[in-house]
Amino acid sequence: MTLTRREFLRRTAASASGLVIGAWIPELARADGAAGAAAGGQASAAAGAADFRPNLFVRVSPDDWVTVTMIKHEMGQGVRTLLPMMVAEELDADWSRVRAEPAVTGPEFAGVQLHTGGSDSAPDTYEQLRRAGATARVMLVAAAAKRWGVPEDSCATESGAVLHRASGRRARFGSLAAEAAKLRRPANVTLKTRGQFKLLGTPVRRIDGHDIVTGRAGYGLDVRVPGMVFASVERAPVLGARLVSYDDTAARAMSGVIAVVPVKAGIQHGVAVVAASTWQAMRARSALKVEWDGSRHRDFSSAAFEASLAGELDHPGYEVRHEGDATAALAGAAKRLRASYTYPFQAHAPLEVMNCTADVRADRAEFWAPTQTQIRCLQQAVRVTGLPEDRIRVHATLMGGGFGRRLYADYLAEAAEISKAVARPVQVVWTREDDMRAGYFQPCTADRLTGGLDPNGRLVALEHRTVVSDHSVRDLQLGVDLYGGAPPPPKAPDAYASDGDPWGAFDNPYAIPNLKVDAARVNSPVPIGPWRSVMYPATVWARESFLDELAHLAGLDPLAFRLTLLPNGMADIPMYPTDRTRLANVHRLVAERAGWPTPPQREGRLSGLGLAANVYSAGSYIAQVADVSLSPDLSDLQVHRIVSVIDCGLVMNPLGLLGQAESAITWGLSYARHGRLEFRDGRAQAHGYDDFAVTRMEDMPPLDIQLVPGDAPPSGFGEHCVPMVAPAIANAVFAACGVRVRRLPITPEAIRAAKQG
Repeated sequence: MTLTRREFLRRTAASASGLVIGAWIPELARADGAAGAAAGGQASAAAGAADFRPNLFVRVSPDDWVTVTMIKHEMGQGVRTLLPMMVAEELDADWSRVRAEPAVTGPEFAGVQLHTGGSDSAPDTYEQLRRAGATARVMLVAAAAKRWGVPEDSCATESGAVLHRASGRRARFGSLAAEAAKLRRPANVTLKTRGQFKLLGTPVRRIDGHDIVTGRAGYGLDVRVPGMVFASVERAPVLGARLVSYDDTAARAMSGVIAVVPVKAGIQHGVAVVAASTWQAMRARSALKVEWDGSRHRDFSSAAFEASLAGELDHPGYEVRHEGDATAALAGAAKRLRASYTYPFQAHAPLEVMNCTADVRADRAEFWAPTQTQIRCLQQAVRVTGLPEDRIRVHATLMGGGFGRRLYADYLAEAAEISKAVARPVQVVWTREDDMRAGYFQPCTADRLTGGLDPNGRLVALEHRTVVSDHSVRDLQLGVDLYGGAPPPPKAPDAYASDGDPWGAFDNPYAIPNLKVDAARVNSPVPIGPWRSVMYPATVWARESFLDELAHLAGLDPLAFRLTLLPNGMADIPMYPTDRTRLANVHRLVAERAGWPTPPQREGRLSGLGLAANVYSAGSYIAQVADVSLSPDLSDLQVHRIVSVIDCGLVMNPLGLLGQAESAITWGLSYARHGRLEFRDGRAQAHGYDDFAVTRMEDMPPLDIQLVPGDAPPSGFGEHCVPMVAPAIANAVFAACGVRVRRLPITPEAIRAAKQG
């Protein structure tokens, strides 16, 4: 497949117009009444007695609607289209009569993973949802065969109906619902072969795309419930500062203010102003006079922390992956090279700020949150309210960006604490500054690599030392005080190796005779949690940049150098069985597509192509080439094109996958060219998108993406194209001007500084 996403849209505009799923997603369309989007997640109550529901995931109604229950969360990646496609494929449903319904926590879903992270939606549900659809199909066929008095194997299904071609009889699924509901569910069903797929593998437009671009879609911020009030929280300005006291006299005197309450359930201590509107709450918040203690982290500086990491790499404490004897091989190498790379703190910066609506009563609680994890939301709700799980309901709304920030539920915990205090429904809304400063972040890390070449320029040894920071937000989820002062408990010597961490260092996919990977555990007071692609961006930034440096040391073309490290066959990497043949193939394809190694010549500018690749969790094989140019004085850097070749196994919705690839590359461009969150005096310095920049439309280069058809199982794809962008650009910069950048972001200032040494 070599069509671009834009070409897909143009060519399939007519044919795809009939392939729009019917959406039963209550929170997508904002209601005008007082209840508004509070109806979100309540659709299951509409199930009638005559409905056919063979399992948790499928319901067929007499009116011929097929409802698919969503156990994964939509944050822009398209699961509300893809997951129903899996069910509809096996069910042979009429796609225009299929709709999605979000799951709500409760006894019905006990034991079901209502959680979305790690690009796991497709691989986790591929068999499960197909089997759910196939089960419904078999039972509907059985009901029709019983009605007609014919053998089941004489019947077939097609577009939402059971057919008996010998007699010409036909029954819509809805007309069979009541009869099918009385049958025993089969223990086993046969799934379609891939050659039998009719819907999966075709480009299908997103069900919610029209509502999103026209402003009709409802997000967490759009939730309205009867009697709801609003809250804004003044949080500790310094990492770990404790609330000492507050004077709310002026705030309480302001119009609309209902209550002022202390908050301790979130990442930072705070004081919440509850008011009749968001604006009133935010205005009154600015009138609070709050005294904080002198946090022991008040002198924390990200610049000083980053500078200290080099010393930490001198004595890494954890063995990650050792193969052969890298120390001896390096000592005997004909040529050696050592280089260090740093990666700064990063914010998530989703467009929709953190928010949650909570209604906590003495005997029950209900929440509406844009979340990636109803499971962790439920855990936080239990911890804060003291209620049992069966008295709590969590509704997951559409999210205006997740990126890992919504994989933990600190913002729900705050809302629960405030609602419990005022005994009424409360919507807590963060400001943009809150979102930039008071959440959790991607850690600042460093990597040091040492490589050795033989006289022929072949890589004989590689030592990779990397810094690892704990995801401290996990402790917060368990109720642990992040700033209590107690050192984190020690880890077992094989803690990282046994988990296959850190990604990108442990699962290095190249054939290196002697490999030594070690990790230094270095924590900071900055709250750390998952970020899009998690550990890969930092380690792949270092690894792929260093491979380029080694290629130039060897006097070899960077593509040719990499291909010497990719012999045909499987690499037996623990927990990550990697097909080096597939990885070599995407290298060759992307080079051909990009016109490697010759960049387009641009008058008066220095041009270069840069290559980088990665294997994401042994499932997706991706190679990228960046095409860049610089002004001769290095004062201007332009990225003209990113070429990507992707082999991620079965492509179930090419249009959706291309959209995810474009999104991930855009994310990669943001952190590669702009992303750096500074901390000074214990405070995050960003205010908003003005000083924590993201890639804007006018700066977006054309993306040339090729999908390689494959028979491997689907591997998910929300994060996979992120890690290679930065090293591809850095390698292209070197090809253009001979300057090596080893510290992000890659800016003209950084390039000129690197040139000066």
